[in-house]
Amino acid sequence: MTRYPPERLRQEVAYIAYHFNWPYDQVVNMDHRERQEWVAEIARINERLNA
Repeated sequence: MTRYPPERLRQEVAYIAYHFNWPYDQVVNMDHRERQEWVAEIARINERLNA
C-alpha cells in the first residue's frame, strides 16, 4: 500500500476548506475518493463562474 503524499493532502484540504468553509477535521477525515470528487466539483464551479 502506498501512502498518499502529505503535500497533496494539504492541497486538497486547503482547496475544499477555502471554497466551502468546511472545518479541517471534516475535510481531512473524508476518504481519498470523496475528497477528490469535491475537488473536481469545486473546479467545475470555478470554471463556470470564470467563463
